[in-house]
Amino acid sequence: MQNASTVLNLHQYSDMKILIKNIKSLLGVHETPPQFLSGKDMRNLPAIDNAWLAIENKVIVGYGEMNDWPGISDWRDLEVIDATGKYVLPTWCDSHTHLVYAGNRIGEFVDRIHGLSYEEIAARGGGILNSADRLEKCSEDELFENAMKRLDDIMAMGTGAVEIKSGYGLNTESELKMLRVIHRLNANHPLTIKATFLGAHAYPREFKDNHQGYIDLLVNEMIPEVGRQQLASFIDVFCEKNYFSVEDTDRILEAGAKYGLVPKTHVNQFNVIGGVDISVKHKALSVDHLEVISEEDIAILKGSPTMPVALPGCSLFIKIPYTPARQIIDAGLPLALATDFNPGSTPSGNMNLVNSLACIQMNMLPEEVINASTINGAYAMGLHRTHGTISVDKKASVILTKEIHSPAELMYSFGTNNIDRVLI
Repeated sequence: MQNASTVLNLHQYSDMKILIKNIKSLLGVHETPPQFLSGKDMRNLPAIDNAWLAIENKVIVGYGEMNDWPGISDWRDLEVIDATGKYVLPTWCDSHTHLVYAGNRIGEFVDRIHGLSYEEIAARGGGILNSADRLEKCSEDELFENAMKRLDDIMAMGTGAVEIKSGYGLNTESELKMLRVIHRLNANHPLTIKATFLGAHAYPREFKDNHQGYIDLLVNEMIPEVGRQQLASFIDVFCEKNYFSVEDTDRILEAGAKYGLVPKTHVNQFNVIGGVDISVKHKALSVDHLEVISEEDIAILKGSPTMPVALPGCSLFIKIPYTPARQIIDAGLPLALATDFNPGSTPSGNMNLVNSLACIQMNMLPEEVINASTINGAYAMGLHRTHGTISVDKKASVILTKEIHSPAELMYSFGTNNIDRVLI
């Protein structure tokens, strides 16, 4: 992105009082915020034109039209931000990343240009196993420092909350190492960070012909240790052909539940094998990927608490179908958007690109995209009470755009940074 956005880290100013005035339009305003938005409701983006927004002690304390500005005479040390011609909206909530990793997989990128598929590269020892090899040799401090830089980058592009998964360890110590790094990141970075244990990401080489042995290791050693050390909020499984079966997923999620780990799953990236059904049975918070989906899957998701999550950056990078957003939303379901930031299939944490792809390739309306990347993304990582809308008492985590014609310009001008300032 050109011309990096200014980031104001409110955690450095616990008593700071901020007034954003003359806002062209304040977007995503909910006096009583819902948990998420579904179907036709995703087209509704409540807004206040010519607005003000007041922040104190890092939370939103008021908003309204400039004509009704009550004034706050007792405020001292007040910072006033003039947002004339600019939109203000909640920061992006990226509910699916793998941004703690070692090295890169540029070689595989070139292999795909030569014609190899993602699955062919994985079959010959690349993919997730490649990242696992690199991570095992990398120190915690190096992983931490590299991930801190990535967090700074995505924050400048408008992300205010992010979920980070393990899954490049594939043995007990390396998985715990990843989760310890995520814990350190959460303690040392202004972004709100949620941790997910994804030991069931792939089978390590030593268990290539003993899948049951690795699942036993997950269930009997890794999950109990993650639970005892309280290193994650969620547990995830890559439920897919040549990875973890529906039966495997059932057992792993059941084991995680014993330690309070809320289920999330990778499903339907390449094949429909029943992953959505087993996820909903376990009351998974989200089912992510869904590049292929059946009518039965849609019927199963209706009325469930499970959020479908699309990852269009992955579809772009490895040339696979895009999640059929119109089919999902038009069926009355909710949908969230996330980056899938990882070194192999989506080496980008740019939610602005994701949002543009959702419009251009998935036929989502700009209002649907903003809701998918804010309120629905917050729900998909259990943050709907603190993030995702402009509401009193929610965290002051907002984007100020540059002077643009409409919110749709954020998606229309792909590749252009239309974010002026980010308040975290």
